[in-house]
Amino acid sequence: MALKTTVTSGFELVKQLQEWSVKNMTQETIFCTVDVADLYTMVPQIEGVLSLKKMLDELKLKQVGGLKVETIIRLSRFVMKNNYFYYDGQYYHQVRGGAMGSPLTLTMANCYMCFYERQIVKQIKNSGGLYFRYIHDIFLVINWPTRHLFKQIERWNQFDRNIKLSANIGLSTSFLDLYMENKDGKLFTTVYQKPSYEPYYLPFNSIHPLHMKKNIPYTMLLRAIRYCSTFESYLEEKEKLRMALLLNKYPSQFIENEFKKLFTKYDIDEPLKILNYEKQRQKIINSSQKMKLMVNYEKTIFVHFTYCSNMKLFPKKFHTLWNKYFEESPINEVIPILGTKNTYNLQRRLVQTKTNKG
Repeated sequence: MALKTTVTSGFELVKQLQEWSVKNMTQETIFCTVDVADLYTMVPQIEGVLSLKKMLDELKLKQVGGLKVETIIRLSRFVMKNNYFYYDGQYYHQVRGGAMGSPLTLTMANCYMCFYERQIVKQIKNSGGLYFRYIHDIFLVINWPTRHLFKQIERWNQFDRNIKLSANIGLSTSFLDLYMENKDGKLFTTVYQKPSYEPYYLPFNSIHPLHMKKNIPYTMLLRAIRYCSTFESYLEEKEKLRMALLLNKYPSQFIENEFKKLFTKYDIDEPLKILNYEKQRQKIINSSQKMKLMVNYEKTIFVHFTYCSNMKLFPKKFHTLWNKYFEESPINEVIPILGTKNTYNLQRRLVQTKTNKG
């Protein structure tokens, strides 16, 4: 229902922005980011449950995961009405909103916002603008005068006394990890990093599987190409990434190899230069993304092991033994998936153990 008005990553946003800007962006185009104040704790509990019920009704669902809708609603109401927490020697019962970090609270908030924003979405789209939301953060781009947009936001603040919007409007803004700017009617985008950003990545000398370390330079460079609309901003972001990886003990040749893998995967057989950057970047942006494979849990076994330096060859040996002993057995229809888990050491023990106040 809300697929066309929600985003979960900066890449989704940059694709939509790029397409929209070709025909709609002018020198007067403004960006606007809107924050919904204290959404999780402001959504009334009963109204939140009712919004979930309304969502399920509109989707015409009778059951979800084997549970009837009526059961889901009763359980949701019970959870929302029975949140308790302990603070400064006292127990409290939460009578408004939901518990922070609760998956149910997130679902309720999204359902509530989905119905709240419908009139706003219609107004923005009828005016030729773009509207997207990520939970409690809203992004708009439109060809309205700034004063008019502020007046509209004041009007939207009257729609629901539980929803309070605060906005930032200008020719540039950031949303999620994407920075965007209107440069004389042309869209400029690059990677956004918060002022508190520190160049810390998984250290290369840490005891983690090698594939996890390989993914970092690969995916971060991929993000840089997708986000950076100019060759100059791409070069700047690439060098910042390289320096950050070097600071985290990644060998220079290791970094280069992972960068090359990215270009090989997308069939780019020439170095990126100012003359070919736009074409090659668009090629990467337009490349189809792999669909997430569904796991058949009835025919899958998950094996988790504690990873350490002397376990590097364990996955390979495990699969070799599995194929050797179960190749002609009915159990061979079961697919083993190996995963690592954290080492249970003193540090984890101290973090998880609650001290008793004397």
